[in-house]
Amino acid sequence: MTVTLALAGDTMLGRGVADLLAKSTDPDTYISYGVREYLDEADAVLLNLECCVSDRGSLWFAPGKVFHFRAPPQAVDLLAELGVSCVTLANNHALDYGYDALLDTRTHLERLEIRAAGAGATLAEAREPVVLTVGGLRIAVISVTDHPEDYAATPDEPGVAYADLTTGVPGWLTDMVARMRTETDAVLVSPHWGPNMTAAPQPYIRVAATILADAGATLIAGHSAHVAHGVAPPVLYDMGDFLDDYAVDTVLRNDLSLLFLVTIDELGPLRLRAVPLKLGYCRTVLAEGEDRAWLGRRFISACQALGTPAAWEDDLLVVDLRGKHGG
Repeated sequence: MTVTLALAGDTMLGRGVADLLAKSTDPDTYISYGVREYLDEADAVLLNLECCVSDRGSLWFAPGKVFHFRAPPQAVDLLAELGVSCVTLANNHALDYGYDALLDTRTHLERLEIRAAGAGATLAEAREPVVLTVGGLRIAVISVTDHPEDYAATPDEPGVAYADLTTGVPGWLTDMVARMRTETDAVLVSPHWGPNMTAAPQPYIRVAATILADAGATLIAGHSAHVAHGVAPPVLYDMGDFLDDYAVDTVLRNDLSLLFLVTIDELGPLRLRAVPLKLGYCRTVLAEGEDRAWLGRRFISACQALGTPAAWEDDLLVVDLRGKHGG
């Protein structure tokens, strides 16, 4: 039995996107029909929600914190229209408007039966994996972030599932991965790791990925850099961005990204097809022309640097995932 997961990176529905959402949740306003056709191919759609969803709360103060992202409640209607099954919330924007807004986020997602992992009312809830049934396969989704520490949930306060991966992978996380590997058919770990605007995974991230794979993770899909990184099976080091209003770095081109279609079975991931994307202001379309060619060159080169062959197949970038991990 095989199923296909559509995996997208950082999805920010606040600020400029929020202004548009106040007027319309028509999916064509934000995601082109061509991109949505690929989403429709998948048996489940998962993404990292890089904002809270609420009409309450006040700005979270922290030294050096500049950006605060909050989407209106109707943002979940857009996610539902896009077919999103599950979002990860362990990131550096989940608490941007405080505890009430974080709890509202989960409530609004639950209203439309969109599952959420990585943040909650307590430490236990924040760390609790989501188990999805997709085409007969039970898939555990584990969401963690390595920043910021002040967003970490406590036994009796809301927050995110925090793990300081720079110093190693904590035992609670490897134990959870190992346990879920025995209880489900596949384990997807989705870490928000590393700094923004990097072209390749940092050494500590590569070490953490190997430890997580050894613990039993069948697929690891990271985010945070805002730039898509290379792949070393079973690790997608960074999926880049999916929807936002961000300024564009003219060198790293964070406006060019990928949507990952990953086929898995009971033994793990089989094949990855990456869809080239172009992110405009609050709208994402299929990348074309030189943008598409540039993105392909960068992704193929990034995979080669990790010892992984990648190649064009028709209009998509393809990687064989049935290989050894380690990256």
